[in-house]
Amino acid sequence: MKQRVEDLDWKNLGFKYRDLPYRYEAKYQDGEWQEGKLTEDSTMTFSEGAEVLHYGQEIFEGLKAYRRKDGKINLFRPDENAHRFALSAKRLAMPPFPEDRFVDAVKQVVLANKEFVPPYDSGATLYVRPLMVGTSKVLGVEKADEYTFRIFAVPVGAYIKGLNPADYIVSDYDRAAYAGTGRAKTSGNYASSLLPAVDAHQNGYADCLYLDPREHKYVDEFGGANFYGITQEGQFVTPKSKSILVSITKRSLLEVAKWQGLDPVERQITLEEAFNMKEAGAMGTAAVISPVGSITYKGKKHVIYSETETGPITTKLYNELVDIQYGNKKGPDGWVQTLE
Repeated sequence: MKQRVEDLDWKNLGFKYRDLPYRYEAKYQDGEWQEGKLTEDSTMTFSEGAEVLHYGQEIFEGLKAYRRKDGKINLFRPDENAHRFALSAKRLAMPPFPEDRFVDAVKQVVLANKEFVPPYDSGATLYVRPLMVGTSKVLGVEKADEYTFRIFAVPVGAYIKGLNPADYIVSDYDRAAYAGTGRAKTSGNYASSLLPAVDAHQNGYADCLYLDPREHKYVDEFGGANFYGITQEGQFVTPKSKSILVSITKRSLLEVAKWQGLDPVERQITLEEAFNMKEAGAMGTAAVISPVGSITYKGKKHVIYSETETGPITTKLYNELVDIQYGNKKGPDGWVQTLE
């Protein structure tokens, strides 16, 4: 059943799928991308032999549309999502979807469903999910020669509500292999994190923190977000690795941290150093920033700043980025694209 806007409670949306009126779809056939279009059909049909079901050729993205105070709609750096989507496609041996067409398709979907972009000050946004799957019928291990690109949108509340410190646990599992597919946004990376996440949740933790898959000595990332820390000297640091996702929120916060005089740097961060950060957080599209209250490792809890209060640097970083996303403050050229 299609979602009706009058049935929504903007303050209590949660983070779940809803069937909105329109989505965008394009097919790759005969060696090229065909003309795409908006459709009301929320189902995808392909063979039981479809490549995606057996060998996992699948990639996706996540970005948001924000209702401004003046009623217009902002997109935050959709060109960066288009570029990352293309990089993910190349890593999975898939034909990249043209980046200009990606951005145009995102705009089409948002505008077609614009009544579902939540009101300003509701704390909610319109989450946009582009994806691509291999649909050729295969049996042996091989890449597909036919693909479906699709974008749908869903109004969502905050993935993690407010700047409330959360507790994390260091996982014994690896999220992705060094030089594997960790830098691509593909479903397999998330599938491998489901079991550790279930265990973490059952034990009262928000998520897992993964270590580098080679030495298990350095911080990699959380199950669904990148890690950053503020050193005792006041420097913004975030891991640099071949096994973590290239994050648009991370890139943006590196810039914001520079403006705020935090001398940001990407480098290896030992687990011991992470325990001794002045402040720390998880950063990503869904959460923006979720402060780290504690990290538990081998049964010992290490509190970062506070388990109940958010640090002043994290608060300032969060407010700066969110103000840009909602159009309350001007960011660098190209960061925000406004739709009428």
